[in-house]
Amino acid sequence: MTAVAKIEQLIEPTLSAMGYLLVRVRLQGGQRPVLQIMAERDSGGAAHDGGFTIEDCTEISRAVSAILDVEDPIKEAYNLEVSSPGLDRPLVKPVDFERFKGFVARIELGAPHQGRKRFRGRLLGLEGAAGVMLEDEEAGKDGQVQRWVLPHADIASAKLVLTDELLRHGASLKAALAETGAGAGTETAIA
Repeated sequence: MTAVAKIEQLIEPTLSAMGYLLVRVRLQGGQRPVLQIMAERDSGGAAHDGGFTIEDCTEISRAVSAILDVEDPIKEAYNLEVSSPGLDRPLVKPVDFERFKGFVARIELGAPHQGRKRFRGRLLGLEGAAGVMLEDEEAGKDGQVQRWVLPHADIASAKLVLTDELLRHGASLKAALAETGAGAGTETAIA
């Protein structure tokens, strides 16, 4: 099991109990590695995170630090960074592709699919448990819009594309969150 997989396994139950969803864990090397924990409020499947504040980052940072101090999955010193995914968020889990159906995404595969590795288009959700449906933004040689079913297991990276539609969606969410006092944030802690 990789260090990242072990960390995910260690912290996900705690984050879930705190009302957050774990989006992604990344460990980036260097003289002092950076452990990035990306999380969001559990919105019950809505296409937004319900707001994320500096206080949320602090709460997650403290909880994750306590777990990692006890379990010690990273032997050397590292920096812990807790953040929200933002509007142009990464799409990691199969449920992300269903949750953000209708938005434009950029997907890169680890292995070619029908001669291509890079795709950009509107998410159409999932086909079964293993396929991500995408409608290509550009018409093919025959003038027809192409639809792809990309194997989720082959996806190396995927993220939402910052479009006018996504910005309008984000602005409407921001306005709704302003009424509740929530905002965006990131915190970096030293472990």
